[in-house]
Amino acid sequence: MKNLVAMVLFLTVSGTAALAAEETKEEERLHNAANVITEIMGTPENAIPTDLLKKAVCLGIIPSQKKGAFVIGVSYGRGCLICRRGGDGAWGAPSMFTVGGVNVGFQLGGEATDFVLVVMNAKGARKLLQSKSKLGADASAAAGPVGRTASGATDLQLQAEILTYSRSRGAFAGVSLEGAVVKQDGGSNAKLYGKEIEPKTILFTSKVAVPPAAKPLVKALTKYTPRGGQKFVD
Repeated sequence: MKNLVAMVLFLTVSGTAALAAEETKEEERLHNAANVITEIMGTPENAIPTDLLKKAVCLGIIPSQKKGAFVIGVSYGRGCLICRRGGDGAWGAPSMFTVGGVNVGFQLGGEATDFVLVVMNAKGARKLLQSKSKLGADASAAAGPVGRTASGATDLQLQAEILTYSRSRGAFAGVSLEGAVVKQDGGSNAKLYGKEIEPKTILFTSKVAVPPAAKPLVKALTKYTPRGGQKFVD
């Protein structure tokens, strides 16, 4: 009997520990997202132009996405989307999402890669909040310019709803993510907030408090772009 009780206790503790480890994946993702922004913006000559970042209403960060090692590469990753409250206020609570798709000539090699999506207006943000959104089809997207300013940006880049970037092996550059499919990750949001919450409630209202794990990300974004964006209009 004692052995049976000990076994039950062991299984209970192990299950609880496994559940706790699973729940911390969302927190780890947010911490990694903060590091991605800090490291990218720490070298202004090879970063997201500050004038573009000031205009952005939301940012999507996908830390260390794994890719297939082929010219036609299947890629998949999980990230977080964070918006300015009301479109032009302080940075608010994040919503988790996934991205995947087949990209021709995407990038050779199987190394870890970080991706950043700079959402330039409310229209682009709302398109990302659809149950499934394909970049380049549902939402206009372009590889973003790099540098201290966006003075050399093309008309295509300036008119895009979403600008996309990648960082691999320390190199940061604009990259086309056309064809990538973005989906909202309701399961990860439920784990992060302890209950089911609609992504639009998290991102487009002030009802959801910033969770502790997201505060380093909010701090990093506030440092580099404390004000900007444009007011969300219904």
